[in-house]
Amino acid sequence: MRRFIFGFAGLAGAAAVIAGAAADHALGSHPHRAHLARIAAQYGLVHAAALLGIGLLFASVPPRWPRTAVRITGWCFVAAEIFFCGGLYVAAAGGNALLPLVPVGGTLFILGWLALFASAFGQSAS
Repeated sequence: MRRFIFGFAGLAGAAAVIAGAAADHALGSHPHRAHLARIAAQYGLVHAAALLGIGLLFASVPPRWPRTAVRITGWCFVAAEIFFCGGLYVAAAGGNALLPLVPVGGTLFILGWLALFASAFGQSAS
């Protein structure tokens, strides 16, 4: 899982930087699309960094710390990057096919953070 999380964080970070550059350089004549790209880039970069932390955390959790909650956090962030950021990237590029998934992605971001919060208070048998 750790290698996947690190690799995905790299892709998410790269996509966010590309979206931010597109917002500033290629979408100047489309203010709404540039705004969508900036939002996606902001959330994408923040959560790419968070995924790096989750990967490190997962590798170093103490035996009685609940790995399941950390794993849930990672998968929620991965799916949210795809649905929320991906949906906004597509919308910024002029498509609307993934827009219905954007709120799902936002909800997954929230659930991921709540799972991380819960992991601090639970106990695991592993």
